[in-house]
Amino acid sequence: MSQQSQPSHDIASLPLEPVDRIIAPLALFLRIQAASGFLLLVVTAIALALANSPFAHAYLNLWEIPFGFTLGTFEMNHSLRHWINDGLMTIFFFVVGLEVKRELVLGELRDLRTACLPIIAAAGGMIIPASLYLAGQYGQPGERGWGIPMATDIAFVVGCLAVLGPRVPGGLRIMLLSLAIADDIGAILVIAIGYTGHLNFGALALGVFGFLIVRGLARIGVRSIPIYYIVGVIIWLAFYESGVHATVAGVILGLLTPAHGWVSAGRLNAIVRQFAAYVQGEPWSNGGKDPMALRAIAVAAREALSPLERLETALHPWVSFVIMPLFALANAGVSINVTDFREPIAMAVIVGLGIGKPVGIVSFSWLAVRMGIARLPEGVNWSILAAGGVLAGIGFTMALFIASLALENALLNAAKVGILSGSAVAAVAGSLILWWLLPKPARSVSSVRSLH
Repeated sequence: MSQQSQPSHDIASLPLEPVDRIIAPLALFLRIQAASGFLLLVVTAIALALANSPFAHAYLNLWEIPFGFTLGTFEMNHSLRHWINDGLMTIFFFVVGLEVKRELVLGELRDLRTACLPIIAAAGGMIIPASLYLAGQYGQPGERGWGIPMATDIAFVVGCLAVLGPRVPGGLRIMLLSLAIADDIGAILVIAIGYTGHLNFGALALGVFGFLIVRGLARIGVRSIPIYYIVGVIIWLAFYESGVHATVAGVILGLLTPAHGWVSAGRLNAIVRQFAAYVQGEPWSNGGKDPMALRAIAVAAREALSPLERLETALHPWVSFVIMPLFALANAGVSINVTDFREPIAMAVIVGLGIGKPVGIVSFSWLAVRMGIARLPEGVNWSILAAGGVLAGIGFTMALFIASLALENALLNAAKVGILSGSAVAAVAGSLILWWLLPKPARSVSSVRSLH
């Protein structure tokens, strides 16, 4: 094609660069997570208020109401809390899998050298808290809860950063987000390995076969999302019966989701131009009728987005504003007495989150930088990184989830007290230290003049 015959660029919209494919989802992610963090805070306060009110008995019994279904000889009958923790939270973990896949393919974790610092820092932020917890609980009834202080809650961290506004360096923001994603990977492995019961290998084989079906459907070009939903439900049931926690199935399905669109940007551009010519009276290139032309552009517009982008965009608001608040309402309500804070397991969780997290993150980061493996992000010094490490001690959602797998009754209640108080201390202390360390916003000339 000659230079003169080349189509002119579309001036009806702003030009897009490759980096926009990374920034746009990240910006949406940050907005949703910040709002979700504030909502979680409100819901947690409501749960605590109800659990310590005259309505506590009715509130706590609500989550124990059983319901389920029977299909032939197969029966599932569980409490409302169980359905939330094992059912709805599978969708939460599916979205976590999507986020991990996006970061590995398109985000900060796609380049090993760039990802080294958050990955190594996350490793320190898991190993040191778990070690401190075990130091206080080894050989005790609460020993099984070693995974509780290992994870960072993205929603609350992003909410705290949102309060500080533009003063937060972009490098710290991305570092903490990448660290939290790496933390999630670690927490998923902890759940899969450390909290798996007796294995039913037949059911597990059925679940693995389901993943092979998903891969096979994707390879032959099946793009109907409802078909994958049906296979996903079968995989969830298989994992539920296998002894491996059912939420792990959600993570793996998220990681299997394609991260690239079926229709390329160039092909979409050509179809749009052909359609523009068609509506102006020119015949469709393949002689198709009006419905076929409209169907072609509708399919092209939809399939230019990857399944990962479509599913994450559709599910993320539901997870952030429905599933996570429901989980918090069902699990964060705990009756608190002053003596609960002196319980050994509560102290172990508080020490793990409040001390283990920042110490692990800073010490492992220092080793990585000292060895030349990584370098600090732009605008971040060791003091700011340490403050970010304190903020990463907010363990709320994943910590409560692991606690519900590891402990029961009084031990679980004490662990929840430790999680809530440790996360609260981390949120307040981390935010205040960052507020003190970060440069204050410059005062405008008009505001200075108004003082005179």
